[in-house]
Amino acid sequence: MLKRDEIDQKYKWNLTDYYENWEAWDRELSQVKELMKKVPEYKGKIRYSCEKFIELIKLEEELNRRAEKLYVYPYMLKDLNSKDEVASIKMQEIQALFTQYSVTVAWMTPEILEIPKETMEKWIEKNEELRDQKFNIMEIYRLQGHVLDAEKEKLLSYYGQYMGSPDDIYGELSISDMKWNEVELSDGYKGPVTNGIYSKVLSTNRNQEDRRKAFEALYSSFDGNKNTYAAIYRSLLQRDAASAQARNYNSTLEKALEPKNVPVEVFETLLKSAIDNNAPLQRYVKLRQKALGLKDYHYYDNSINIVEYNKEFEYDKAKEMVLASVAPLGEEYTKKMATALSDGWIDVFETENKRSGAYSLGIYDVHPYVLLNYQGTMDDVFTVAHEMGHAMHSTLSSEAQPYATHDYTIFVAEVASTFNERLMLDYMIKNSDDSNEKIALIEQALGNIVGTFYIQTLFANYEYQAHKLVEEGKAITPDVLSGIMDNLFKQYFGDTLAMDELQKVIWARIPHFFNSPYYVYQYATSFASSANLYDRITNEKYSQEEREKATKDYLTLLQSGGNDHPMSQLKKAGVDLEKEESFHAVAKEFDRLLDLLEVELKKINK
Repeated sequence: MLKRDEIDQKYKWNLTDYYENWEAWDRELSQVKELMKKVPEYKGKIRYSCEKFIELIKLEEELNRRAEKLYVYPYMLKDLNSKDEVASIKMQEIQALFTQYSVTVAWMTPEILEIPKETMEKWIEKNEELRDQKFNIMEIYRLQGHVLDAEKEKLLSYYGQYMGSPDDIYGELSISDMKWNEVELSDGYKGPVTNGIYSKVLSTNRNQEDRRKAFEALYSSFDGNKNTYAAIYRSLLQRDAASAQARNYNSTLEKALEPKNVPVEVFETLLKSAIDNNAPLQRYVKLRQKALGLKDYHYYDNSINIVEYNKEFEYDKAKEMVLASVAPLGEEYTKKMATALSDGWIDVFETENKRSGAYSLGIYDVHPYVLLNYQGTMDDVFTVAHEMGHAMHSTLSSEAQPYATHDYTIFVAEVASTFNERLMLDYMIKNSDDSNEKIALIEQALGNIVGTFYIQTLFANYEYQAHKLVEEGKAITPDVLSGIMDNLFKQYFGDTLAMDELQKVIWARIPHFFNSPYYVYQYATSFASSANLYDRITNEKYSQEEREKATKDYLTLLQSGGNDHPMSQLKKAGVDLEKEESFHAVAKEFDRLLDLLEVELKKINK
């Protein structure tokens, strides 16, 4: 693991686009606190005056934009070093401010709802300053059944900072206080098995015994604290259930979906479709087990390539490949991507106490930043493509939309990222003359379907079942949570997978469960959506004119931010997720790729 002072600055975030230093941050914080004092002056006045309402909306936007900067700066610094004491203190300060702000504005939505909808529509029609806000204001009326009176809203707002505690505690336990177990592998490696090292061993080490050692080392780190992780997760489930009840939702699932206007049936259809179409998944495992010559196939065998393929990609080369791969989306998109890949926007390598995984994060007034833990594997190259898809989505939506509607929903967030992974695959296959590499690339595509569609749907099913247990007043223990995982893996994989006891505790090492409940199903819906969009843009069964229109529609989707409900945005781009065949199409593509893989394997007698 590298030390930050050993890494060239061009591979690290340059956060001066946020603030030059903490002194500048402190000044902004003081100014925002003063600005917040103006909000109560409008209480009791906006229902009678369009002018006052407009003034308040402008004030709220200014506060939100400045508060976002204040929040993201310490958040990102803490992700670079979870033991950064100053960032931790500042993070608590801004969280306290957010709680105070929630209390300050708790009266706003109830008072807006005292304005007749017809009156509000006239105000919007007559005042250009409100037109950008139309979608968001009308959403308040659509969801008014879940808005409480001003006093109840104020009471709930006092708990804002506390409601984020499970996420904070999980982060400290799984990053700051994590004790990584050490192993000695047959290739000479001796050291800790971090999340990054684990991923690299699983994807490059061809010795199953080494993969087993890495698996047991990593999962034992989580298993040793499973009672604490279960207690954290139980508090999160109880929080979600209480919040749903307080806001008059029938369930936590409904509370997660209704703000996006996503029907519960879409979620249920997704879960059912994945299990109904598990045959290709089980075929995939059997094919891999045979080709790898394994007596038993374990989940930790899922990342190693069938063929000998340990090629490492220098990060700068990976950047070039990612940039070249997006050429089908046009010159303007490629130019913006080149800017997004420039120095200071991406923090590349794994370092001590750095947050694991990868993400793209951007706010309206500052360009997106991307966090990586780059190890040089093929999978890491695809991760760069994935996260840059997010970064470009944020860039395009911020450029095309006003602040009020720039923020796209999570439901469509993974469309651009998974689309770019498909472009990356096309590019690499086209530019390869190595049979083994082509097989590895087909496997990469298959792995994307497994990881992004099947596994994320399995995880979504787990979250759904865990939340239902709390809603029904049932107990949550480590064994209960592991039992849900055990049953789901059997439903998906049947008897093709040898289920390790430690594998069942996978729920403890998935940050999204603790950070963003009911997030992961959207990987699968987005994956299905991008599959349909990709087909319309690249499949030569369509005319050149049709493909060009599909490309334009897709870029329009990325530029639309949050100006409509996500299901409607996707329909405009040509994808209808209310149709079950939208999900079945993923399984059909899976089978097609398996056929191609079998043909290629026969060529090399595997």
